[in-house]
Amino acid sequence: MNVADNKRLTGRIAAENIKLMAVPRPPQGAVARFVALGDPTGIISDTMDELGIPSGVIGASVLRPTIPGTTIVGPALTLRNILQRIDPLQGARDHVNRMAEFEAHNLAQQGDVLVIQGVANLSNMGGISAQTGKRQGEVGAIVQGGVRDIAHSRAVGYPVWASDITPVTGKWRLETVEINGPIQIGEIRVAPGDLVVADDTGVCLKCSGARRSTTASRCRTFPARPTGRSRRA
Repeated sequence: MNVADNKRLTGRIAAENIKLMAVPRPPQGAVARFVALGDPTGIISDTMDELGIPSGVIGASVLRPTIPGTTIVGPALTLRNILQRIDPLQGARDHVNRMAEFEAHNLAQQGDVLVIQGVANLSNMGGISAQTGKRQGEVGAIVQGGVRDIAHSRAVGYPVWASDITPVTGKWRLETVEINGPIQIGEIRVAPGDLVVADDTGVCLKCSGARRSTTASRCRTFPARPTGRSRRA
């Protein structure tokens, strides 16, 4: 029986907008090999250049880590948010909350990385969400858009790489329209299950499919670099 067969939906998003109940798992040993590199994104970027594969790398000046010294590796659990088409103050009065990252957390498997195509200058996830993701076994999150409650996510040891930090809640302003479908992070198309690697230097979003094993094996020819904390799938 698949892990997803035991998952009960929370109803925060229509079932037809959940494209996969569980994301594909990386090849055996791939995560451990990437983690062993210590400071992997630069090595992966160089190696994929040599293999003629677009690396799908975004620098840490764009997606900034909230817990410096942390490395995460795991398959992408994807989510897409858009702006709600209502007045947010009216939405707050009426308690119209259409965000559904908690449904994504509900579907998470051990080692997943939550990857959100979100909205700038609004919080796409906060401290309670980070705590829930941590409890569900996620190793961290990549967010194109805003996040908040950084002290909370740091305290529970849930690293986030985000393009914005803002106190403004997305609760009355955002709507989750799809989980585990294809998303766009900058110029990079990310599919559920794509292997994500993130460290102090940046985020690599496209070590996917059969290429994950090839790239991980090729990267073993490089010496490991000194490392800080790491979290693996």
